[in-house]
Amino acid sequence: MKIGLYFGTFNPVHIGHLIIANHMAEYSDLDQIWMVVTPHNPLKKKDTLLDDYTRLNLVSLATEDYPKIKVSDIEFKLPQPNYTVNTLSHLQDKYPNHEFALIMGEDNLRSLHKWKNFEIILENHDLYVYPRISMEAENIELKDHSRIHLINAPVVEISSTFIRNSIKNKKNFRPLVPHRVWEYIDHNNLYKK
Repeated sequence: MKIGLYFGTFNPVHIGHLIIANHMAEYSDLDQIWMVVTPHNPLKKKDTLLDDYTRLNLVSLATEDYPKIKVSDIEFKLPQPNYTVNTLSHLQDKYPNHEFALIMGEDNLRSLHKWKNFEIILENHDLYVYPRISMEAENIELKDHSRIHLINAPVVEISSTFIRNSIKNKKNFRPLVPHRVWEYIDHNNLYKK
């Protein structure tokens, strides 16, 4: 089975994440998408994140109706901070019959050369890259690499930061998140401080 790993803090998960995950599940050769909830992205401050299991629960609520999309807490059990190359190695050991690929935006592809052991990632795993606004694939150094697949997915410019700020400023954010996620955030008064 070929599994696309869609890493993120998902703080919170929103419809943009689901549009990308579903597009990859339906319009690529990937059999399943695993949304890997990252407890600590080395490039983000940990104090801005909701509790790991709350974010995992939100992603579970968001993906209930998508049979090809699974939720993974694999990085919760690994040393912090998490590095993708270590997670990939762990998953390959744990699931030797699966082939793992990465899903990322063009913005992440541009900075891939800064990732820990990015050469090992490219040597062993395909990368499925979705477009971002104001990104020109022509200028991306690695775009012609045999392991890189540029996917013509919808361009969705919704950010978790925008949603958190909307909540803090008492704006209606309902259209930006799945209904069950909205209910959970609203009921538990999340992101209001």
